[in-house]
Amino acid sequence: MKDNHFDAIVVGSGITGGWAAKELTEKGLKTLMLERGRNVEPGKDYVTEHKREPDFHFRGKGDRKRFQHDQPIQSITGQHNESTHHFFINDRDNPYTNDKDKPFVWIRGHQLGGRSLMWTRQTYRWTERDFNANAEDGLAEPWPINYKEIEPWYDYVEKFVGISGEANVSDELPHGQLLPPMELNAAEKKLRAGINQHFPERKLTVARQAVLTAPHNGRPPCHYCGTCARGCSAGSYFSTQSSTLPAAKRTGNLTLATNSIVHSIIFDESTDKATGVRVIDSETREVTEYFSKIVFLCASAFESVRLLFNSKTPRFSDGLGNSSGVLGHYIMDHNFGAGARGHVEGIDSRYFNGHRPCGIVIPRFRNVKSKHPDFVRGYQLGGQGRQLGWSRGSQQVGIGSELKQQLRDPGVWQMRLSGAGECLPRYENHVRINPDVTDAWGIPVLHFSADWSSNETAMRKDMISSAEEMLDAAGFTDIETYDTPVAPGQYIHEMGGARMGSDPKKSVLNAYNQCHDVPNLFITDGASMASSSNQNPSLTYMALTARAVNYAVNELRRGNI
Repeated sequence: MKDNHFDAIVVGSGITGGWAAKELTEKGLKTLMLERGRNVEPGKDYVTEHKREPDFHFRGKGDRKRFQHDQPIQSITGQHNESTHHFFINDRDNPYTNDKDKPFVWIRGHQLGGRSLMWTRQTYRWTERDFNANAEDGLAEPWPINYKEIEPWYDYVEKFVGISGEANVSDELPHGQLLPPMELNAAEKKLRAGINQHFPERKLTVARQAVLTAPHNGRPPCHYCGTCARGCSAGSYFSTQSSTLPAAKRTGNLTLATNSIVHSIIFDESTDKATGVRVIDSETREVTEYFSKIVFLCASAFESVRLLFNSKTPRFSDGLGNSSGVLGHYIMDHNFGAGARGHVEGIDSRYFNGHRPCGIVIPRFRNVKSKHPDFVRGYQLGGQGRQLGWSRGSQQVGIGSELKQQLRDPGVWQMRLSGAGECLPRYENHVRINPDVTDAWGIPVLHFSADWSSNETAMRKDMISSAEEMLDAAGFTDIETYDTPVAPGQYIHEMGGARMGSDPKKSVLNAYNQCHDVPNLFITDGASMASSSNQNPSLTYMALTARAVNYAVNELRRGNI
């Protein structure tokens, strides 16, 4: 095989790219994985993993002037700080534009492993209701698959990943293949008891995490160090580096190329197939073409859509594979930042050891058995109980030795509940290419036009009232509600733009994530989603990727692509 010819090319090395590479190589295909960012090796490049807060120059807060200059967008997210900023892109090199009256936040991680290095690792199956939602309320094109079709792939992925969580909690959390759950703390147990007493149709459980609580596939369990977002050298949390990449490497079928920015897909109009990709070396600017029999786009939802737009041809003048005209439309994110928090007295446990790497979740309970009068679809509530530490002093009245003495002991226990709601798939929420602006490598950037609908606004009000009533019923005091303005994209659950569907005139992909117009092109990241549910989407991305690879390889061997 020539140096630039492969059986398969995978664009992107994040959660779906890692899975695509693992599955393709294990099925015997010589596979090239392309990552636009730098190489990251576990341990060696987790440079702040166990660094103490006093050892940071800015005590963990970061150089605000530098962040404002290089990362004004990236620093908006709570995951960005002095210990993690190196996992986020430079905004000056990677610009985008948006409508002036519609702010949009696009958070990205350009390095090997992508955002699998700093995600929050919450992993939930979607339900049959989620896959049926578009068909039932008629607000968008129906999904071409149902829960039963993806269920065995959820099983397959979960067995490899290792997901801890409590089983049989609620029909809204199909339980699957789970490791033992982590334990709730005292404040969370109090809230759960109150919910069970006053709202028996609602359930509280520890969040399901792609974090091990027992040895699994050669990886050790979590040791509760609490610095997950800085990288996990132990490999106790799921990332490309800890799991899928080592598996792909073991096959001997993987070629990995970092600092490789995919400029466009090469398309042969005589065969209607993608023949490869055109790549820019991010350091030397040298352009190289790689060729393959199949191509998997796993660059993240909006980057994959951008790549299709920038791969236009005489036949597809508005973006490769866009005969439907829906490329770039129906983009979504989860709606969040609304809820309540309260204090609780009487907890004897004043000190606790370790840092559990997850919070709690209250699964969807709206529009389940009865219809809400103000909105369709639903939301889940998440949060965490914690004992306030010394940092509470920044908002506490006092001065001198008396204040210092007060801060020597932990403060009151606090419980926070915050909603994460489904965003409706709407045609008017879209991205397109801005031909007047390019990134540092001369590639045209995306322009976003998206905002929240009245349905999401009404849902936020209910998030707040529900959180408040549950805290109050469970005996929490000093309850404060909050409604923090957030822009689409800020939750970092980017979805849509190249949705799946049965009708090629209304969708970009078929039921197997295969492009209707380009049969050897597959897109398995968030771009393929036809709706957003209210559950975290990463587990569904992984299951869809494994399923799509299985289909693609079988079709390749049959000579159909």
